[in-house]
Amino acid sequence: MNEQVAANPLGTERVGKLMIRYAIPSIISIVVNSLYNMVDQVFIGQGVGYLGNAATNVIMPLTTILMAIAFMLGDGAAAYMSLNLGKNRPDDAARGVGNLVTLTIGTGLIFLVLFQLFLEPLCGLFGATEGNLPYALDYGRIIVLGFPFSAVCSAFGSVIRADGRPRVSMIGLLIGCATNIILDPIFIFVCQWGVKGAAWATILGQILNAAFFAVCLFRFKTIKLKREYFVPRLQIARRLASLGVSSLISQIASVFVIAVTNNLLVTYGAASPYGPDIPMAVFGIVMKVSSLISGITLGLAAGVQPILGYNYGSGQYPRVKRTYKLALGVGSAIMIAAFFIFQIFPEQIINLFGKESELYIEFAVKCFRVYLLACFLIPAGAVTGIFFQAIGKPVPATLLSLSRQIIFLIPAMLIFGYFWGVEGVLWAGPFSDGLSGVISLITVWLSWKKIFGKEVAKQ
Repeated sequence: MNEQVAANPLGTERVGKLMIRYAIPSIISIVVNSLYNMVDQVFIGQGVGYLGNAATNVIMPLTTILMAIAFMLGDGAAAYMSLNLGKNRPDDAARGVGNLVTLTIGTGLIFLVLFQLFLEPLCGLFGATEGNLPYALDYGRIIVLGFPFSAVCSAFGSVIRADGRPRVSMIGLLIGCATNIILDPIFIFVCQWGVKGAAWATILGQILNAAFFAVCLFRFKTIKLKREYFVPRLQIARRLASLGVSSLISQIASVFVIAVTNNLLVTYGAASPYGPDIPMAVFGIVMKVSSLISGITLGLAAGVQPILGYNYGSGQYPRVKRTYKLALGVGSAIMIAAFFIFQIFPEQIINLFGKESELYIEFAVKCFRVYLLACFLIPAGAVTGIFFQAIGKPVPATLLSLSRQIIFLIPAMLIFGYFWGVEGVLWAGPFSDGLSGVISLITVWLSWKKIFGKEVAKQ
C-alpha cells in the first residue's frame, strides 16, 4: 500500500465507519429538502383541504426548474473548486465561486420575473384544474417572490461542502426547515392565511437559510473571495454548467414526470369516480412521502461516492466491492421496511394530511399500495448509478439514473393510462421501479469482472 493510501482514511478506515461519517450529512441534507416540500402539504391538508394540496403539486415543477439550474451551477462550481484546489490554483477556485454567486442570484431574479408574468398559463401546463387554480395562483405568486433566496439555498450548499464543511451546509438547511415548520401552523391556523400562509412560511425559511449560507460564503477555509471574482465570465460560466449538467438533467427529468403525471391524472381522473382533483392531490402527497424515505437511500448512495471513487482509483477493489454491497444492502433494508409501512398503514399516513371524503381515502390507499409496490428496488438503481459514476463510467451511470423516470415511467404511464385509465397511471410506478432495479442489478453483474479484472479471479 503506497504512502498516499496509508495516509488517507478513505483507503484504510473500516468501510462501515466511513459510510456512517460520509453518508449521514448527505442523508440529512436530502431528507431536509424533502421535508421542505412535505411540511407544507401536511398543514395545508389540515387547514385548507385537498384542493390546496393539489395546488402545491401544480407549483412544484416551477420550483424544480429553478432548483435544476441552481443545482447545476452549485454542483458545477463545487467540482470546479475542487479541481482547481487540487491543482494548487486557489485564485481560479475563488473565481468559480464568485461567478456562482452572481449567476445564482441573477437566475433567481430572472425566473422571478418570468414566472410572475406567465404564472397562470404555466399552471395550466402543469395540470391545474378549475377547482385548484385559484389556490395555485395564490400559492405560486408568493413562492416565486422567494426564488432568489431559494436559488441561493440550492446552489451554495455544494461549495460549502467542497470547502470541507458538510455539517455547516446541513445546519443551513435545518435552519430553513425548522423555520418553515414553526411558521406554517401559525400562518395557516392562527393568522388564517391558508395557502398564502404556507408560502410565506416557506419564503421566510429560505431567507434565513440563504442569509446563513451568505455568511458562510465569506468564511471559506480554502479560498479567499475578492470583489473582481464576482464579475461573470462566459468561459467560467460554461465550465460550471458543463461540470454540473448531470444535476440539471436529473431535475429536469422530474419536471417532465410531474407535468405528464399531473395531466394524465386530471384527464383520466375526470373520467373516473374520483374526479380530476383527488388523484392529483393524493399523488402529490404520495410522491412527497415516498421521496422522504427514498431520500435516505439517495443520501446513502451519494455519501459513499468518495469511498468508492478513492478506493477504485487506488486499486483497492475488495473495499470497493464491500462498500457497494453494504450500501445496496442497507438501502434495500430501509426501503423494504418502507414497503411494509406503505402497504399496511396507508390510511394512517394520508390522514396526517387532512381527513377528506371516502373516495379520497379510497384512492389514497390504492395509490400507496399500487404505485409504491416495487419501491424496495429503488436502491438497486440509485446505488448502482452512483457506483458507475464513482468509478468513472458516466454513460451507464446516466442511463441508469434516467431509466426509472424517463425511459420507463413516462411511456408506461402513457400506455397503461390509455388502456386502464387512472389506475393504469398508478401501475406504471411498480413497472418502472421493478424494471429499472432489475436492469441495474443485471448491468452491474455483467460488468463486475470487466470492472475489476483479474482481481475477481483471485477471490
